[in-house]
Amino acid sequence: MSRELALMPATELLANYRAKKLSPVEAAKAALARIAALNGRFNAFCRVDEAGALAAARASEQRWQRGEAKGLVDGVPTTVKDILLAKGWPTLRGSKLISPDQPWDEDAPAVARLREQGAVLLGRTTTPEFGWKGVTDSPLTGITRNPWNEQMTPGGSSGGAAVAAATGMGALHIGTDGGGSIRMPAGFTGIFGLKPSFGRVPAHPLSPFGTLAHIGPMTRTVADGALMLTVLAQPDERDWYALPPDGRDYRDGLGDGVKGLRIAFASTLAKAPVDPEVAASVAQAARTFAELGATVEEAAPPLPDSYETFARHWFPGAANALRAFTAEQRKQMDPGLVEIAEAGARLPLLDYLAAVREREAMGVTMNRFHRQWDLLLTPTLPIPAFAAGREVPDGDARKRWMTWTPFTYPFNLTRQPAATVPSGLTKAGLPIGLQIIGTLYDDARVLRAARAFEQAQPFEMPRLSESVRAR
Repeated sequence: MSRELALMPATELLANYRAKKLSPVEAAKAALARIAALNGRFNAFCRVDEAGALAAARASEQRWQRGEAKGLVDGVPTTVKDILLAKGWPTLRGSKLISPDQPWDEDAPAVARLREQGAVLLGRTTTPEFGWKGVTDSPLTGITRNPWNEQMTPGGSSGGAAVAAATGMGALHIGTDGGGSIRMPAGFTGIFGLKPSFGRVPAHPLSPFGTLAHIGPMTRTVADGALMLTVLAQPDERDWYALPPDGRDYRDGLGDGVKGLRIAFASTLAKAPVDPEVAASVAQAARTFAELGATVEEAAPPLPDSYETFARHWFPGAANALRAFTAEQRKQMDPGLVEIAEAGARLPLLDYLAAVREREAMGVTMNRFHRQWDLLLTPTLPIPAFAAGREVPDGDARKRWMTWTPFTYPFNLTRQPAATVPSGLTKAGLPIGLQIIGTLYDDARVLRAARAFEQAQPFEMPRLSESVRAR
Protein backbone atom coordinates (compact mmCIF):
# COMPACT_ATOMS: atom_id res chain seq x y z
CA MET A 1 0.00 0.00 0.00
CA SER A 2 2.91 2.34 0.72
CA ARG A 3 4.11 2.06 -2.90
CA GLU A 4 0.57 2.56 -4.24
CA LEU A 5 0.09 5.58 -1.99
CA ALA A 6 3.44 7.06 -3.01
CA LEU A 7 2.49 6.78 -6.69
CA MET A 8 -1.04 8.12 -6.23
CA PRO A 9 -1.67 11.30 -8.26
CA ALA A 10 -2.31 14.54 -6.39
CA THR A 11 -5.88 14.66 -7.69
CA GLU A 12 -6.62 11.27 -6.12
CA LEU A 13 -4.87 12.17 -2.88
CA LEU A 14 -7.04 15.25 -2.56
CA ALA A 15 -10.22 13.29 -3.28
CA ASN A 16 -9.25 10.80 -0.57
CA TYR A 17 -8.47 13.58 1.90
CA ARG A 18 -11.85 15.11 1.18
CA ALA A 19 -13.57 11.75 1.75
CA LYS A 20 -11.48 11.20 4.91
CA LYS A 21 -10.12 7.94 3.49
CA LEU A 22 -6.50 9.07 3.65
CA SER A 23 -4.47 11.52 5.67
CA PRO A 24 -1.80 13.94 4.44
CA VAL A 25 0.44 12.41 7.11
CA GLU A 26 0.07 8.99 5.50
CA ALA A 27 0.89 10.46 2.09
CA ALA A 28 3.93 12.30 3.42
CA LYS A 29 5.22 9.20 5.19
CA ALA A 30 4.78 7.15 2.02
CA ALA A 31 6.74 9.69 -0.03
CA LEU A 32 9.46 9.93 2.60
CA ALA A 33 9.70 6.13 2.73
CA ARG A 34 10.25 6.06 -1.04
CA ILE A 35 12.96 8.68 -0.70
CA ALA A 36 14.66 6.69 2.05
CA ALA A 37 14.49 3.51 -0.03
CA LEU A 38 15.44 4.90 -3.45
CA ASN A 39 17.39 8.12 -3.21
CA GLY A 40 20.64 6.33 -2.51
CA ARG A 41 20.32 4.62 -5.89
CA PHE A 42 19.11 7.51 -8.03
CA ASN A 43 20.31 10.68 -6.26
CA ALA A 44 17.17 12.68 -6.93
CA PHE A 45 17.33 14.75 -3.71
CA CYS A 46 20.12 16.90 -2.36
CA ARG A 47 18.09 17.86 0.72
CA VAL A 48 15.24 16.08 2.52
CA ASP A 49 13.36 17.91 5.27
CA GLU A 50 11.56 15.04 6.99
CA ALA A 51 10.73 16.98 10.15
CA GLY A 52 9.41 19.98 8.24
CA ALA A 53 7.38 17.80 5.88
CA LEU A 54 5.75 15.83 8.67
CA ALA A 55 4.93 19.00 10.60
CA ALA A 56 3.28 20.50 7.51
CA ALA A 57 1.42 17.24 6.88
CA ARG A 58 0.08 17.16 10.44
CA ALA A 59 -1.14 20.75 10.11
CA SER A 60 -2.81 19.84 6.82
CA GLU A 61 -4.40 16.77 8.40
CA GLN A 62 -5.97 18.96 11.07
CA ARG A 63 -7.34 21.36 8.46
CA TRP A 64 -8.92 18.53 6.48
CA GLN A 65 -10.42 17.07 9.67
CA ARG A 66 -12.06 20.46 10.32
CA GLY A 67 -13.23 20.72 6.71
CA GLU A 68 -11.07 23.81 6.20
CA ALA A 69 -8.63 22.89 3.45
CA LYS A 70 -6.12 25.70 2.96
CA GLY A 71 -5.95 25.60 -0.83
CA LEU A 72 -5.88 23.58 -4.03
CA VAL A 73 -2.95 21.35 -3.04
CA ASP A 74 -3.36 21.11 0.71
CA GLY A 75 -1.40 18.12 1.97
CA VAL A 76 0.15 17.09 -1.35
CA PRO A 77 3.83 15.97 -1.17
CA THR A 78 5.84 18.40 -3.31
CA THR A 79 9.48 19.01 -4.22
CA VAL A 80 11.52 22.11 -5.12
CA LYS A 81 14.44 22.11 -7.56
CA ASP A 82 17.68 23.39 -6.04
CA ILE A 83 17.54 26.50 -8.23
CA LEU A 84 14.53 28.19 -6.61
CA LEU A 85 14.54 29.98 -3.26
CA ALA A 86 12.72 28.32 -0.36
CA LYS A 87 12.55 29.70 3.17
CA GLY A 88 14.81 27.89 5.60
CA TRP A 89 16.61 25.86 2.93
CA PRO A 90 19.93 26.88 1.37
CA THR A 91 19.71 27.25 -2.41
CA LEU A 92 23.09 25.88 -3.48
CA ARG A 93 22.32 25.44 -7.21
CA GLY A 94 24.50 22.34 -7.43
CA SER A 95 27.62 24.39 -6.67
CA LYS A 96 30.31 24.11 -4.03
CA LEU A 97 30.76 27.88 -4.16
CA ILE A 98 27.39 28.95 -2.74
CA SER A 99 27.70 29.31 1.02
CA PRO A 100 24.82 27.75 2.97
CA ASP A 101 25.70 30.05 5.88
CA GLN A 102 23.52 33.03 4.97
CA PRO A 103 19.91 34.10 5.44
CA TRP A 104 17.47 31.95 3.48
CA ASP A 105 14.33 33.86 4.34
CA GLU A 106 12.49 34.21 1.05
CA ASP A 107 10.40 31.93 -1.15
CA ALA A 108 10.52 32.15 -4.92
CA PRO A 109 7.04 32.91 -6.32
CA ALA A 110 6.40 29.30 -7.34
CA VAL A 111 7.39 28.03 -3.90
CA ALA A 112 5.36 30.75 -2.17
CA ARG A 113 2.20 29.91 -4.13
CA LEU A 114 2.49 26.18 -3.39
CA ARG A 115 3.15 26.83 0.29
CA GLU A 116 0.17 29.22 0.48
CA GLN A 117 -2.03 26.52 -1.05
CA GLY A 118 -0.99 23.96 1.57
CA ALA A 119 1.62 21.86 -0.26
CA VAL A 120 3.83 19.66 1.92
CA LEU A 121 7.40 20.47 0.87
CA LEU A 122 9.58 17.37 1.10
CA GLY A 123 12.95 18.73 0.04
CA ARG A 124 15.18 19.85 -2.80
CA THR A 125 15.85 17.98 -6.04
CA THR A 126 19.19 17.83 -7.80
CA THR A 127 20.42 20.01 -10.65
CA PRO A 128 23.65 20.43 -12.59
CA GLU A 129 25.64 23.47 -11.45
CA PHE A 130 23.47 26.56 -12.02
CA GLY A 131 21.19 24.42 -14.20
CA TRP A 132 23.56 24.89 -17.13
CA LYS A 133 23.22 21.60 -19.06
CA GLY A 134 20.81 18.94 -20.24
CA VAL A 135 21.99 16.18 -17.89
CA THR A 136 22.07 16.11 -14.10
CA ASP A 137 25.42 15.82 -12.39
CA SER A 138 27.32 18.43 -10.42
CA PRO A 139 30.50 18.89 -8.40
CA LEU A 140 28.35 19.25 -5.29
CA THR A 141 25.87 16.39 -5.54
CA GLY A 142 27.33 13.89 -8.01
CA ILE A 143 25.43 11.95 -10.67
CA THR A 144 21.64 11.57 -10.82
CA ARG A 145 20.47 8.36 -12.50
CA ASN A 146 17.51 7.18 -14.57
CA PRO A 147 15.04 4.84 -12.83
CA TRP A 148 14.38 2.91 -16.06
CA ASN A 149 18.08 1.98 -16.18
CA GLU A 150 20.39 3.48 -13.60
CA GLN A 151 23.34 3.31 -15.95
CA MET A 152 21.60 6.01 -17.98
CA THR A 153 21.07 9.72 -17.47
CA PRO A 154 17.62 11.05 -16.61
CA GLY A 155 18.46 14.21 -18.55
CA GLY A 156 18.48 17.65 -17.00
CA SER A 157 18.65 20.12 -15.72
CA SER A 158 15.51 19.18 -13.74
CA GLY A 159 16.71 15.59 -13.58
CA GLY A 160 16.18 15.18 -9.86
CA ALA A 161 12.57 16.33 -10.16
CA ALA A 162 11.93 13.94 -13.04
CA VAL A 163 13.34 10.96 -11.15
CA ALA A 164 11.37 11.90 -8.03
CA ALA A 165 8.16 12.06 -10.06
CA ALA A 166 8.74 8.77 -11.88
CA THR A 167 9.51 6.86 -8.68
CA GLY A 168 6.83 8.24 -6.36
CA MET A 169 9.08 10.48 -4.28
CA GLY A 170 6.36 13.15 -4.17
CA ALA A 171 3.40 13.98 -6.40
CA LEU A 172 4.16 17.55 -7.56
CA HIS A 173 7.58 18.76 -8.68
CA ILE A 174 8.78 22.24 -9.66
CA GLY A 175 11.09 22.27 -12.68
CA THR A 176 12.84 25.03 -14.57
CA ASP A 177 13.41 25.07 -18.33
CA GLY A 178 15.90 27.33 -20.11
CA GLY A 179 16.57 25.12 -23.12
CA GLY A 180 14.50 22.01 -22.43
CA SER A 181 15.29 21.40 -18.77
CA ILE A 182 11.76 20.26 -17.93
CA ARG A 183 11.07 18.45 -21.20
CA MET A 184 14.40 16.64 -21.61
CA PRO A 185 14.31 14.81 -18.25
CA ALA A 186 10.56 14.27 -18.50
CA GLY A 187 11.13 12.70 -21.91
CA PHE A 188 13.99 10.50 -20.71
CA THR A 189 12.07 9.29 -17.62
CA GLY A 190 8.57 8.89 -19.06
CA ILE A 191 6.64 11.52 -17.11
CA PHE A 192 4.60 14.61 -18.01
CA GLY A 193 6.35 17.96 -18.10
CA LEU A 194 5.20 21.40 -19.24
CA LYS A 195 7.21 24.47 -20.13
CA PRO A 196 4.48 27.11 -19.96
CA SER A 197 4.45 30.26 -22.06
CA PHE A 198 7.13 32.67 -20.90
CA GLY A 199 5.79 34.82 -18.08
CA ARG A 200 2.92 32.47 -17.22
CA VAL A 201 4.67 31.44 -13.99
CA PRO A 202 6.30 34.37 -12.16
CA ALA A 203 9.98 34.09 -11.24
CA HIS A 204 12.20 35.80 -8.65
CA PRO A 205 15.05 36.31 -8.71
CA LEU A 206 15.14 36.21 -12.48
CA SER A 207 17.40 33.60 -14.03
CA PRO A 208 20.89 34.67 -15.13
CA PHE A 209 19.92 33.10 -18.45
CA GLY A 210 17.29 35.79 -18.95
CA THR A 211 14.09 35.33 -20.91
CA LEU A 212 14.99 31.81 -22.01
CA ALA A 213 14.16 30.53 -18.53
CA HIS A 214 10.71 29.19 -17.68
CA ILE A 215 9.23 27.49 -14.59
CA GLY A 216 6.66 24.71 -14.76
CA PRO A 217 5.17 21.48 -13.43
CA MET A 218 6.58 17.96 -13.62
CA THR A 219 4.10 15.25 -12.67
CA ARG A 220 3.01 11.69 -13.33
CA THR A 221 -0.36 12.77 -14.80
CA VAL A 222 -1.58 15.63 -16.95
CA ALA A 223 -4.37 16.45 -14.49
CA ASP A 224 -1.76 16.97 -11.77
CA GLY A 225 0.16 19.24 -14.15
CA ALA A 226 -2.96 21.31 -14.80
CA LEU A 227 -3.67 21.55 -11.08
CA MET A 228 -0.11 22.60 -10.37
CA LEU A 229 -0.06 25.23 -13.13
CA THR A 230 -3.25 26.74 -11.73
CA VAL A 231 -1.35 27.36 -8.49
CA LEU A 232 1.97 28.39 -10.03
CA ALA A 233 0.38 30.94 -12.39
CA GLN A 234 -0.92 33.12 -9.58
CA PRO A 235 0.53 36.67 -9.66
CA ASP A 236 3.65 37.92 -7.91
CA GLU A 237 4.74 41.55 -8.01
CA ARG A 238 8.43 40.64 -7.97
CA ASP A 239 8.44 39.52 -11.62
CA TRP A 240 8.39 42.45 -14.02
CA TYR A 241 8.06 40.07 -16.99
CA ALA A 242 5.07 38.13 -15.65
CA LEU A 243 1.92 37.97 -17.76
CA PRO A 244 -1.22 39.68 -16.43
CA PRO A 245 -3.05 37.14 -14.24
CA ASP A 246 -6.14 35.73 -15.94
CA GLY A 247 -7.49 33.77 -12.99
CA ARG A 248 -7.76 30.64 -15.11
CA ASP A 249 -8.22 27.20 -13.62
CA TYR A 250 -6.29 24.98 -16.03
CA ARG A 251 -8.38 21.98 -15.04
CA ASP A 252 -11.37 23.54 -16.80
CA GLY A 253 -11.86 22.00 -20.22
CA LEU A 254 -9.00 19.57 -19.68
CA GLY A 255 -11.09 16.65 -20.88
CA ASP A 256 -12.54 18.33 -23.98
CA GLY A 257 -10.40 16.29 -26.36
CA VAL A 258 -8.83 17.22 -29.68
CA LYS A 259 -11.68 16.62 -32.10
CA GLY A 260 -11.64 19.31 -34.76
CA LEU A 261 -8.19 20.65 -33.93
CA ARG A 262 -5.67 21.21 -36.72
CA ILE A 263 -2.42 19.51 -35.75
CA ALA A 264 0.85 19.60 -37.64
CA PHE A 265 3.29 16.72 -37.20
CA ALA A 266 6.98 17.36 -37.85
CA SER A 267 9.09 14.21 -37.70
CA THR A 268 12.13 16.47 -37.38
CA LEU A 269 13.11 20.14 -37.41
CA ALA A 270 15.92 21.65 -39.50
CA LYS A 271 16.81 18.17 -40.82
CA ALA A 272 18.07 16.91 -37.45
CA PRO A 273 18.59 13.11 -37.51
CA VAL A 274 16.21 11.04 -35.36
CA ASP A 275 16.71 7.55 -33.93
CA PRO A 276 14.48 5.08 -35.85
CA GLU A 277 12.71 3.80 -32.72
CA VAL A 278 11.97 7.35 -31.63
CA ALA A 279 10.72 8.25 -35.10
CA ALA A 280 8.38 5.26 -35.23
CA SER A 281 6.95 5.93 -31.76
CA VAL A 282 6.15 9.60 -32.34
CA ALA A 283 4.70 8.87 -35.78
CA GLN A 284 2.32 6.39 -34.15
CA ALA A 285 1.47 9.00 -31.53
CA ALA A 286 0.57 11.44 -34.29
CA ARG A 287 -1.77 8.83 -35.79
CA THR A 288 -3.39 8.48 -32.37
CA PHE A 289 -4.36 12.15 -32.48
CA ALA A 290 -5.99 11.55 -35.87
CA GLU A 291 -7.92 8.64 -34.40
CA LEU A 292 -9.10 10.98 -31.64
CA GLY A 293 -10.70 13.26 -34.25
CA ALA A 294 -8.03 15.85 -34.97
CA THR A 295 -6.93 16.76 -38.47
CA VAL A 296 -3.28 15.71 -38.51
CA GLU A 297 -0.92 16.41 -41.40
CA GLU A 298 2.82 16.28 -41.82
CA ALA A 299 4.01 19.89 -41.79
CA ALA A 300 7.15 21.39 -40.30
CA PRO A 301 7.59 25.09 -39.54
CA PRO A 302 10.38 26.67 -41.63
CA LEU A 303 12.67 27.18 -38.66
CA PRO A 304 16.42 27.36 -39.25
CA ASP A 305 19.01 25.37 -37.33
CA SER A 306 19.01 27.59 -34.25
CA TYR A 307 21.99 26.12 -32.36
CA GLU A 308 24.10 29.24 -32.79
CA THR A 309 21.20 31.55 -32.02
CA PHE A 310 20.56 29.69 -28.79
CA ALA A 311 24.25 29.47 -27.87
CA ARG A 312 24.65 33.24 -28.29
CA HIS A 313 21.92 33.64 -25.67
CA TRP A 314 22.90 30.72 -23.38
CA PHE A 315 26.65 31.26 -23.19
CA PRO A 316 26.36 34.93 -22.12
CA GLY A 317 23.81 33.75 -19.54
CA ALA A 318 26.44 31.41 -18.14
CA ALA A 319 28.93 34.28 -18.06
CA ASN A 320 26.34 36.29 -16.15
CA ALA A 321 25.84 33.46 -13.65
CA LEU A 322 29.59 33.23 -12.99
CA ARG A 323 30.46 36.91 -13.09
CA ALA A 324 31.20 37.17 -9.35
CA PHE A 325 33.51 34.13 -9.15
CA THR A 326 37.28 34.42 -9.42
CA ALA A 327 39.51 32.30 -11.65
CA GLU A 328 40.65 30.40 -8.56
CA GLN A 329 37.06 29.69 -7.50
CA ARG A 330 36.14 28.50 -10.97
CA LYS A 331 38.61 25.62 -10.58
CA GLN A 332 36.02 24.05 -8.26
CA MET A 333 33.24 24.34 -10.85
CA ASP A 334 32.00 22.09 -13.64
CA PRO A 335 34.61 22.60 -16.39
CA GLY A 336 31.95 22.66 -19.10
CA LEU A 337 30.11 25.48 -17.37
CA VAL A 338 33.34 27.45 -17.08
CA GLU A 339 34.07 26.89 -20.77
CA ILE A 340 30.73 28.21 -22.01
CA ALA A 341 30.86 31.12 -19.53
CA GLU A 342 34.24 32.14 -20.90
CA ALA A 343 32.92 31.86 -24.45
CA GLY A 344 29.91 33.96 -23.49
CA ALA A 345 32.12 36.63 -21.93
CA ARG A 346 34.07 36.90 -25.19
CA LEU A 347 30.98 37.26 -27.39
CA PRO A 348 30.81 40.72 -28.99
CA LEU A 349 27.72 42.73 -28.10
CA LEU A 350 26.74 43.12 -31.75
CA ASP A 351 26.84 39.34 -32.21
CA TYR A 352 24.51 38.97 -29.25
CA LEU A 353 22.15 41.58 -30.67
CA ALA A 354 22.19 39.76 -34.01
CA ALA A 355 21.09 36.61 -32.15
CA VAL A 356 18.26 38.58 -30.55
CA ARG A 357 17.12 39.61 -34.03
CA GLU A 358 17.27 35.97 -35.18
CA ARG A 359 15.19 34.99 -32.16
CA GLU A 360 12.59 37.60 -33.03
CA ALA A 361 12.36 36.23 -36.57
CA MET A 362 11.80 32.70 -35.21
CA GLY A 363 8.94 33.97 -33.07
CA VAL A 364 7.30 35.62 -36.06
CA THR A 365 7.75 32.43 -38.10
CA MET A 366 5.92 30.43 -35.44
CA ASN A 367 3.16 33.03 -35.12
CA ARG A 368 2.53 32.69 -38.85
CA PHE A 369 2.75 28.89 -38.73
CA HIS A 370 0.05 28.78 -36.08
CA ARG A 371 -2.39 30.74 -38.24
CA GLN A 372 -2.95 27.37 -39.92
CA TRP A 373 -2.17 24.95 -37.10
CA ASP A 374 -3.52 24.80 -33.54
CA LEU A 375 -0.71 22.54 -32.35
CA LEU A 376 2.63 21.17 -33.50
CA LEU A 377 3.89 17.67 -32.64
CA THR A 378 7.59 16.73 -32.70
CA PRO A 379 9.79 14.21 -30.93
CA THR A 380 10.77 15.60 -27.55
CA LEU A 381 14.29 14.27 -28.11
CA PRO A 382 15.85 12.59 -31.16
CA ILE A 383 17.51 9.87 -29.07
CA PRO A 384 16.75 7.78 -25.96
CA ALA A 385 18.69 8.28 -22.74
CA PHE A 386 22.45 7.67 -22.86
CA ALA A 387 25.11 6.94 -20.24
CA ALA A 388 24.91 8.87 -16.98
CA GLY A 389 27.74 11.22 -16.11
CA ARG A 390 28.30 12.39 -19.69
CA GLU A 391 27.26 15.65 -21.36
CA VAL A 392 26.88 13.96 -24.75
CA PRO A 393 26.41 10.31 -25.80
CA ASP A 394 29.50 8.10 -25.80
CA GLY A 395 31.24 8.18 -29.15
CA ASP A 396 29.60 11.45 -30.15
CA ALA A 397 32.24 13.88 -31.38
CA ARG A 398 29.97 16.81 -30.58
CA LYS A 399 30.88 18.54 -27.33
CA ARG A 400 27.90 20.47 -25.98
CA TRP A 401 24.52 19.19 -24.76
CA MET A 402 22.50 21.36 -27.16
CA THR A 403 23.59 19.22 -30.10
CA TRP A 404 21.41 16.27 -29.04
CA THR A 405 18.28 18.25 -28.12
CA PRO A 406 17.38 20.22 -31.26
CA PHE A 407 13.63 20.10 -30.63
CA THR A 408 13.44 21.73 -27.19
CA TYR A 409 15.44 24.96 -27.12
CA PRO A 410 13.82 26.51 -30.24
CA PHE A 411 10.66 26.93 -28.20
CA ASN A 412 12.50 28.62 -25.36
CA LEU A 413 13.60 31.12 -27.97
CA THR A 414 10.01 31.56 -29.21
CA ARG A 415 8.55 31.51 -25.64
CA GLN A 416 5.73 29.10 -26.62
CA PRO A 417 4.09 26.55 -24.34
CA ALA A 418 5.50 23.07 -24.93
CA ALA A 419 4.78 19.82 -23.11
CA THR A 420 6.13 16.30 -23.30
CA VAL A 421 4.17 13.09 -22.84
CA PRO A 422 5.54 9.53 -22.95
CA SER A 423 4.72 7.88 -26.28
CA GLY A 424 6.33 4.48 -25.73
CA LEU A 425 9.52 2.58 -24.94
CA THR A 426 12.51 1.51 -26.98
CA LYS A 427 13.36 -2.19 -27.29
CA ALA A 428 15.86 -1.57 -24.49
CA GLY A 429 13.02 -0.33 -22.27
CA LEU A 430 13.84 3.39 -22.29
CA PRO A 431 11.10 6.03 -22.54
CA ILE A 432 10.37 8.02 -25.69
CA GLY A 433 8.74 11.43 -25.49
CA LEU A 434 6.30 13.26 -27.76
CA GLN A 435 6.44 17.06 -27.65
CA ILE A 436 3.24 19.11 -28.00
CA ILE A 437 3.77 22.79 -28.85
CA GLY A 438 1.01 25.37 -28.74
CA THR A 439 0.43 28.88 -29.93
CA LEU A 440 2.02 31.49 -27.68
CA TYR A 441 -0.04 31.86 -24.48
CA ASP A 442 -2.38 28.95 -25.32
CA ASP A 443 -1.16 26.75 -22.49
CA ALA A 444 -4.66 25.35 -21.94
CA ARG A 445 -4.84 23.77 -25.39
CA VAL A 446 -1.47 22.07 -24.90
CA LEU A 447 -2.73 20.59 -21.64
CA ARG A 448 -5.99 19.51 -23.29
CA ALA A 449 -4.09 17.69 -26.07
CA ALA A 450 -1.74 16.05 -23.59
CA ARG A 451 -4.69 14.81 -21.55
CA ALA A 452 -6.40 13.41 -24.64
CA PHE A 453 -3.28 11.44 -25.51
CA GLU A 454 -2.90 10.23 -21.92
CA GLN A 455 -6.47 8.91 -21.95
CA ALA A 456 -5.80 7.07 -25.22
CA GLN A 457 -2.43 5.74 -24.05
CA PRO A 458 -2.13 5.83 -20.24
CA PHE A 459 1.31 6.57 -18.86
CA GLU A 460 3.27 3.87 -17.04
CA MET A 461 5.95 4.50 -14.46
CA PRO A 462 9.05 2.26 -14.13
CA ARG A 463 8.63 -1.06 -12.39
CA LEU A 464 11.79 -0.79 -10.39
CA SER A 465 12.20 -4.43 -9.46
CA GLU A 466 12.04 -5.34 -13.15
CA SER A 467 13.53 -2.37 -15.00
CA VAL A 468 16.44 -1.13 -12.91
CA ARG A 469 19.76 -2.81 -13.60
CA ALA A 470 22.18 -3.27 -10.75
CA ARG A 471 25.22 -1.03 -10.75
